[in-house]
Amino acid sequence: MTIISVSVPEKLLEHVENSIREQGFANRSEIIRQALRAFITETRSLREIKGEIAASITIIYERGAKKGQISEIQHSFGDIISTFLHAHVEEDYCIEVIVVKGEATSIRKLVEAFRSNKQINQIKVSILKPPKSPSP
Repeated sequence: MTIISVSVPEKLLEHVENSIREQGFANRSEIIRQALRAFITETRSLREIKGEIAASITIIYERGAKKGQISEIQHSFGDIISTFLHAHVEEDYCIEVIVVKGEATSIRKLVEAFRSNKQINQIKVSILKPPKSPSP
């Protein structure tokens, strides 16, 4: 097995340590391996899906982040964003749930724009491919 080194903020490491204790992971390596597997599965699904889809995109960012940059991304993709919800969670974080509908390629571009924004701490994509209408 290959060994890698990862730098993480202290607060994130505290959350990792708590998760290890609470969820019974063997060690840091195991929790990171499982997180990487989940990330790869999610991105593969988004990368491979085609056609018209609906999805929810959940982002979490620190309350002090420059909201303008995140809003600019949303405005750039206004044609596929149906609605969104903004809420304050804990003391220092905001969460937004964005409902989108459109071509998979456009939704991928929106997700990539969010992922490339360093102010966003977490992003989760849930895909719903609408069923085809029955033929008459």
